[in-house]
Amino acid sequence: MNVLIVVDMQNDFIDGALGTAEAVKIVDRVTEEIGKDCYDQVIATLDTHEENYMQTLEGKYLPVPHCIDGTEGWKIRKEIMDALEKRNALLIKKPTFGSEVLVEKIKELQPDTITLVGLCTDICVISNALLLRAACRNTEMGVVQDCCAGVTPEKHEAALKVMESCQIQVK
Repeated sequence: MNVLIVVDMQNDFIDGALGTAEAVKIVDRVTEEIGKDCYDQVIATLDTHEENYMQTLEGKYLPVPHCIDGTEGWKIRKEIMDALEKRNALLIKKPTFGSEVLVEKIKELQPDTITLVGLCTDICVISNALLLRAACRNTEMGVVQDCCAGVTPEKHEAALKVMESCQIQVK
């Protein structure tokens, strides 16, 4: 079984509160990747915060309200959501960078391969990749570099190098 994990392709990270030009550029590529027949299961994560975000530890260090549950910024970009619906993707809300729920689901599935795409390479993509690497130490893993974007291009590249060091193939 081959699993694709689409990390946080939400409006706030694309062209909203924390959006970047690089994030906008990967939307079509991520949509294309979701549509590939090589994946048996597609899972998407949603960064999900509550109204009290600014009072949380994350809000202290990143004082930009984003991905507040139910808001337009929290929603997955329309064309990506359409592609996810065609694949009957599983959606997982996560309250922080990495998702323990995602790890548990992957452990249940016991896939042969795991591929990650999404936002932000240097925060949520790498956090989930490293959690999955620890939980699934004998599973082939990869990240599609042109289907990811970081907070900056430099941080994107740095995160890819770290993942590669941890035996996550950069494709």
